[in-house]
Amino acid sequence: MALVPPASRSRATSPSKPATTASSPATPRGRTKSIPKSPTKSIRRASPKEEVPVPKTPALSIKEAIALKRAEAKKTIVKNSSSGGSFDTFEGLEDAIPGRHVAKKEEDDTLELGRWSVKETIERARSTGSINLASRSLPCLPSALFEIHLGVTPDPLKSVPQEPPVTSSEPPSRRPGQRNGPAWFEAQDLQVLKAWSNEIVEIQHEISLFGSLKIVDLHQNRLSSLPETFADLTALTTLDLSHNSLASLPHNIWTLPALTNLNLSHNALSSLPFGSPFASDGARSARGDTWSTGGFFGPVITRATIPLPRLATLDVSSNKLAASAIDYNNLPSSLTKFDLSSNPIASENQEAAALVRALGSLKQLKELLFSFATIADDAFSASLASGDVPPPFPALRILDLEETQATVSGVQAALAGLRQTLSFEFTKDEPPENTVRVSVGKKVLKELWEIEAERRAKHRTARSHGSEVSVSLSKDTPLSQEPVKEAWEIEAEQGLLTDGGRRRARAAAAAAEAAIPATTMSLPKRNSLMGSMPSMPNPGRSQSPTVNLSNTQYYNAPTQTLTLPHLTPPTRSHTRSFSLATSALGSSSSQGKIDIALPTPTLPLAAISTQPFAQTLKTLVLSNRKLDLSVVLPSVCRETHTPLLPHLEELVLEGCGLGDNVTVTYQGGDSPTPPKLNEPLLPLLARLFPSLRTLDLTYNLLTSAALRKDVLVNLIMASAHDIPVPRQGLRHLRLRGNRITDLDGFQEVAEIFKGHRVVSDWKLEELDLRDNEIAKLPPELGLLPLDVFLVDGNV
Repeated sequence: MALVPPASRSRATSPSKPATTASSPATPRGRTKSIPKSPTKSIRRASPKEEVPVPKTPALSIKEAIALKRAEAKKTIVKNSSSGGSFDTFEGLEDAIPGRHVAKKEEDDTLELGRWSVKETIERARSTGSINLASRSLPCLPSALFEIHLGVTPDPLKSVPQEPPVTSSEPPSRRPGQRNGPAWFEAQDLQVLKAWSNEIVEIQHEISLFGSLKIVDLHQNRLSSLPETFADLTALTTLDLSHNSLASLPHNIWTLPALTNLNLSHNALSSLPFGSPFASDGARSARGDTWSTGGFFGPVITRATIPLPRLATLDVSSNKLAASAIDYNNLPSSLTKFDLSSNPIASENQEAAALVRALGSLKQLKELLFSFATIADDAFSASLASGDVPPPFPALRILDLEETQATVSGVQAALAGLRQTLSFEFTKDEPPENTVRVSVGKKVLKELWEIEAERRAKHRTARSHGSEVSVSLSKDTPLSQEPVKEAWEIEAEQGLLTDGGRRRARAAAAAAEAAIPATTMSLPKRNSLMGSMPSMPNPGRSQSPTVNLSNTQYYNAPTQTLTLPHLTPPTRSHTRSFSLATSALGSSSSQGKIDIALPTPTLPLAAISTQPFAQTLKTLVLSNRKLDLSVVLPSVCRETHTPLLPHLEELVLEGCGLGDNVTVTYQGGDSPTPPKLNEPLLPLLARLFPSLRTLDLTYNLLTSAALRKDVLVNLIMASAHDIPVPRQGLRHLRLRGNRITDLDGFQEVAEIFKGHRVVSDWKLEELDLRDNEIAKLPPELGLLPLDVFLVDGNV
């Protein structure tokens, strides 16, 4: 026994010596199997049985282990319920019927992925005020909705004797101490109820207890009637009951004071008694402002005194409505869209004309739809627009008579007295102002270019046959009207499509003026000598203010906007590229100049001030007019400093290349050559346009020297003491892309706000100084009360 420890120690070190193990192979093999290795070596060299399962079975995280346990538990529950070996799963004798338990199990096992259960949806609506129970195959509104939100158990419905349960498949997990539902200060009244695409046949009369409901959507159900208390929801603004089976409506539904959108399409309604609640013998008269539904502590229902005073959109298409069943004497006065499509309007009665006449008296009606309805020309009588009554349909924009018995001639004769212009071409776009788009027969949608092409083709055909074709159906416009010509058409008639033609025209005009002295020749004689040759502008002289700018190519009457085309200097690729006769015009005609008689200065105010719209012009757009950097004014401005355009609110001078000073020419004086002066630009604009609200000087050549304190105060600040027109004050000043290096002028203006933050004459809201050369923003600019201040792109 004393020799064992040395032997064990020698055998322990023997594997590192292969020579000693080879001399006695049997003994080491037997002892190697019987003697275990030291703990240190067993850790470094594990047995094969312990190494195999460790890498093949990765450790699960806590979340994965919980999910695995839940899945195993759910499989066990499903297996026990499907085995059918226990009677504990049956809730009653009805569940023991063969097939019923299987159907119930499949319904419970079907998880509604992506949305909450019915009960959880109802509970969550307590904190949001909105509930969506759409597409859930509900036979009625769940009683849990009334119990959870109101604490009221509704009476059972005759159509639904046994309401299906709405309990959750799994109870919601809550932390210890967590309350069931929101707190009392977090709960909100229900305002939105959506339960469309269900199987609802009847509504509980307790629905009136949701007095804050504003939107109710119950379309695509099986409703055949509504409870009378439904009309007590006086806060309703939008109600959709389309695609149901309603044959009648609650008596007081026409007294809802806030309803703006009502959709009753695709029902079985046979009458629209708008005025029935206001009759003297009505059971629930609504003549008063309020009507109490209960006792002393009962709620007070506020009703309207006229039928649906705020209703804007009414859709009753695809019903059974005849003209005699519509109370057209009490139509809602604020209707803007009325859809009567697919109704027997004129079947077996003669009141269709009275209905159309009553609809014509609605002052806000814009869309009237009769498509696929039973209506003919007799509904549009010739006395509809007689002279002794105001014109009907004052705001009408769309009249749809698609697939009806009405004809174009009948409708055109009945609506001949309208103030608007009739258009029988139907497009997807909105009709222009003062135009009624009428669709008769089969509706054919056309693009705007198709309509314009057909109109021009008809005009050319009429000219070739020498006949007159009606271009416009307006009462004030003549039957034959010359179409508005494009720029290339005007230049082609004047022979100005090429540079050579333009040079010849300018040379001929210059020769005609040189042949006869201007002082001894009258204007008619000069025009007769020149023939049809257009007069060319001369940069050495001021422009004639008699040019007509009222063309629709330049002036937009609805928006009171005048836009003159771009004018850029001619490009000289070689010495022959332009003529020395009139170098001011060059090739500008091809670069956007539409009429050769247009004035060329950047601000031709002398010509604009003589136009008939000068006193009402609000917007003037003069972008990229670099040909003649000057301002032409009438001589009266030099003497009296009278503002030329007193109501101009927006002036756009983008990309004109204007500097701090500008050349000013006063036209119309006694001198044959008007004097030219050099005046500062910003003070001149402030003097000429006192009502200016927006000034756009983007991408010009203004420097910091032009932005002095006195100039900015005179330009921006309002003043009620200016005579004859008070200055309104500038709201938007855009100086992007100029050569401004510092803001000392604005810094001095900001000193005004020290000590008092509110300055009544300050109106500026937007200041755009992007893409300049500003190196530093003074901190005093933070005193300026600006809504928008843009300084991107500076240094």
